[in-house]
Amino acid sequence: MSNPGEPRVYEALALPSEALSEGGVEILRAGVINDELYVTARRAFKDPSKWGEALGDIARRIAAIYSLDDTALSEKDIVADIVEAFASEMGLRAVRDDSKSTTKRARPTRKRSAKKAAKKAARKTAKRRKR
Repeated sequence: MSNPGEPRVYEALALPSEALSEGGVEILRAGVINDELYVTARRAFKDPSKWGEALGDIARRIAAIYSLDDTALSEKDIVADIVEAFASEMGLRAVRDDSKSTTKRARPTRKRSAKKAAKKAARKTAKRRKR
């Protein structure tokens, strides 16, 4: 925690060198301020399900970063931990895959179920807006 007279500094990540040389579009930024998560995002894909692919790729990259620092955990185990926490945060059931390890993994949903859930969420949002 900073002292009252000290200037507050936000520690932003550096842009990838490829972004500086090739250009591109930032689609997601997340930061923690006073233990609270702040997120800004761009509606980057026509199909919102593409965000699932992007979040999966992000999870794998984060796992690679953690496995470099903690060699006791494999990238696969770290991804499983992230998926378990994600499933819990989203209110999804986590299932144990006893055949491979004691790590819980999120049960995959069928596309049909995901579409129904998305429609239900959209209806709830529409109802809230009408109020």
